[in-house]
This record gives sequence, C-alpha cells and structure tokens, in this order.
Amino acid sequence: MSVTIEDIKTITTQPAGSRLVVVKITTSQPGLYGLGCATFTQRFRAVVTAVEKHLKPFLIGREVSRIEEIWQMLMVNGYWRNGPVLNNAISGVDQALWDIKGKTAGIPVYDLLGGKCREGAAVYGHAGGNSPESVAESVQSFMEQGYRYIRIQMGGYGGQTSQITQPEGALDGAYFDPREYCRNMLRMMAYVRQEIGDAVELLHDIHERLQPIDAVQFAKDVEQFKLFFLEDPLAPEDLEWFAHIRQQCATPIAMGELFNHPREWQPLIAGKLIDFLRMHVSQMGGITPARNAAIHANMYGIRTAWHGPGDTSPVGHAANLHLDLWAPNFGVQEWCRFSDLVYEIFPGLPEVRNGYMYPNSQPGLGMDVNEDLAAKYPCQDEVIQWTQTRLPDGSPTRP
Repeated sequence: MSVTIEDIKTITTQPAGSRLVVVKITTSQPGLYGLGCATFTQRFRAVVTAVEKHLKPFLIGREVSRIEEIWQMLMVNGYWRNGPVLNNAISGVDQALWDIKGKTAGIPVYDLLGGKCREGAAVYGHAGGNSPESVAESVQSFMEQGYRYIRIQMGGYGGQTSQITQPEGALDGAYFDPREYCRNMLRMMAYVRQEIGDAVELLHDIHERLQPIDAVQFAKDVEQFKLFFLEDPLAPEDLEWFAHIRQQCATPIAMGELFNHPREWQPLIAGKLIDFLRMHVSQMGGITPARNAAIHANMYGIRTAWHGPGDTSPVGHAANLHLDLWAPNFGVQEWCRFSDLVYEIFPGLPEVRNGYMYPNSQPGLGMDVNEDLAAKYPCQDEVIQWTQTRLPDGSPTRP
C-alpha cells in the first residue's frame, strides 16, 4: 500500500536574528514525517500562506514517493512561477519529501543522490572587523580552529564608510560609498595577505553593490591577492557583464544567491562565465533543482558553493551538506556558526570540526525539530533595515 501525504504545516521560529520557516509533512504511515527548509526571512509570512493555503490542498493524499512529479506540478499549478515566495514554499515540500524517502529506505539523502564523494564538506567562516588589523586577527582565529577557507569583510556589506555629505533633507537609510568601498577593501586585502600569507584561501563578497564597470575593475584589482573566489560581483540584472570580467582577469567568480529562475544560471554555466554556483537551495526550489543544476555545472567544470547564511534554516544546512557530500564538483560550503540553543531546537544539525562539516548517521536529512522549544521563540514582525541601502546622494540602490 502506498504512503501518502496526510498533513502539511509550517513551523516558524526566530531563536536568533533570522526568521526561519520549516515545512513538516506527516504521512499515512504512523511516525513517518519529513522536514524541509522554506526560509525566506524577509517575507516569511508570505511563504507560510503559500504552503498552508495553496500547496497543502493540492498535496493532501498524494504519494510521497513521487518527488519529481510533485515538484513539476507544484511549479506550474499556480501558472505564474519561479518567484522567491513560491520557490521557497516548494523547497519546503521538496526537501521534506527527500527526507521521507531517505527514512523509508533507511539511508541518508546523499545515498539517494548517488552516494558520497567525500566524508566531510570543507566549509568557510566569516572573518570581519572594522579595520584591516581586526580582520587579520579574525582570520587568525578561524585558522586556529582548523578553517582553511575564510571570507574576509571589513565594515559589513558595502564596507565602512567615512563621513558622507548628504544633500539637505536626505532620508534615513543604510548609506555607503561604492568607490570608497573598493579602495578600503583593496587596502584590507593587501594587509591580510601580508600578515597571513598564502596558508589559507581567502574569499570576499561584493554583494552586488557596485556598478558593472566598477565590478570589472575591482575583479581585476583583486586578482593579485589570489582569492578562492569573489562572490556576487554583479546583480542578476547585469548578467551580460560577466563576459567582461572573464575577458579582463582570472579572478574566480561565485554567483547565484539571488537567482530564482534557471534562465539566470544556465547562460553563466554554458558560457563558463563563473566558477562556483552560489544559489540559495530553498530559493531555487529545493534539492531537486539543485541536483539538476549541479549535474549541469559539472559538465562545464563549474563547482558548487551553496548559499549558507543564518537565514538558511538548520534543515536547509543539512540539505546543503547532503548535496555537498554527493556532488563530484563540490567546491566549498558557507557555514554560519549556530548557537547551542539552535542545536537544541534542531537536533541532528550538522557539526563542524577542524574546518569540515559532517552529517550524523540518521536516515533522510538526519534532522528533527523540537516544536515546543521552537514555539518559545516566535518570529517577530519588523521592517528590514539593512536592505534600505542608499548611495551618498540618497539614491536607493541594491543591497
């Protein structure tokens, strides 16, 4: 007798800064359920509504084994498709179904995908500070913990900006100066390389904050520092500029965390214009499309480096890890260090030791959630401030 979907619900919690959304699918087989990440922290209520009011009625009674068919039908059933709300909602369902399939078979998801290519996934941490000296100190701290890949930022995204002369009546916002950012980051990278040497791989995130021509120049300027990769130098709206970066320098490029639609990453892969796929797995729709994208990228010599910040739920980090262990073209995995409280709420959360992330021995994604404890940390409604970015003259710009 086939196992079917009996109920679907969302679990929301905010034990730290990010508002997390996890989908739980219970089945007709007693005790069998799956979890999936559907976190879109800036619009979490929209995702909850999409799951519980739109996807749930469509899914009740369907066979849990038909992952591919369900993914395809969910993507087109609403007619309009490939937006961040729908993709994250579908991801929650998709990841939960992979979790259920693994539990049913008694094996981890990475075995369902084809088996492990490695025992642990190399991760990178985020070293930051307000001066080149403090960034170098943070890098040294990560190195002492066994990290061999470290992202370096100074002053947050957009850098630390000195006194900005704003026009009269300028509105509030997160102001930054792109040109000053470029100068400061080059100074910081030079100092860190001088102090640390070549013993560690360094990464940096532009976060799409530069004009395309300035991004090309910056990619050329940082080539001397031999970065492992330069992340998000351009916005999704400026994809044609990647060809100019490729023509000008050999700085490795990682791109994709804002991507929703396959047509955003497909030309970059086919043109060999990037070196690392950097998509947010729930933003692209879950494990099913991430698997397909990784296979496609492998044929072009492009590696994976899935997005893994604090606004990826622990379930999402587990999904990242299973993809990492399987993919022959795995590169590196972003990792945010969770608090002990998050580990209590999400038993089974992968652990990092000496710069590698390891899974547990449980089937499926290996994750669970303490719903009672999660409920003690409800999501708070707030207006996001850091995305209200402005240029020195007050013009709104991309965050």
